[in-house]
Amino acid sequence: MATNNAGGPQKALWIVALTALIGFGAVYVIGGGFDNAGSEKSGAVAQDFSAPSVGASGESSFKFGKMAAFVAKKTPEPLPDIKFQNAAGKELTLSSLKGKTILLNLWATWCGPCREEMPALNRLQAELGGDKFEVVALSLDRKGYEASRKFLDDLKADKVVLYADPTAKQGMELKLLGMPTTILINKDGLEVGRLAGSAEWDSDDAKKLIQAAMN
Repeated sequence: MATNNAGGPQKALWIVALTALIGFGAVYVIGGGFDNAGSEKSGAVAQDFSAPSVGASGESSFKFGKMAAFVAKKTPEPLPDIKFQNAAGKELTLSSLKGKTILLNLWATWCGPCREEMPALNRLQAELGGDKFEVVALSLDRKGYEASRKFLDDLKADKVVLYADPTAKQGMELKLLGMPTTILINKDGLEVGRLAGSAEWDSDDAKKLIQAAMN
């Protein structure tokens, strides 16, 4: 008897789309821009999806353990030379960080998942930070550097390097879909890959990923 396969390809596409969607961990999805007012003014909606056992969709994925949602580039790619401020209010660019592997975490004080993962990022910096690697916390909070510094101090996150973009425009330059988003950048300033959503950045899996990018 003939089997009706109608709808097979469509079903497969839906499965792929669903896998991509749930690949994002806890993340504030950006709808109308970055704003301290949260979902009422910015269109950001808190979403908490369980991480799948394989990587999220993309060019290629780092397919094990705690870093399953990390989406790697087949070949490291250039990033926009975004601008941000240091503690003194001096404007710097992303290219000024070349020379060491960077884990660039983009976050804001109103982002709940950002708060959840920051202690892990701080522990990672305490363990691996140095001449070859640095965790950079880039706040996209419109309240500016001081409010972000207080937020980190309250969490006792005193190891990560803080920069701020009070215009909140650099997230759009980096094509963020939500926060937190963390981008792994090699010493040449090229994006190795990124992870949208909170993650256990002090886990053994994360350290293996970072050390591979450093080699």
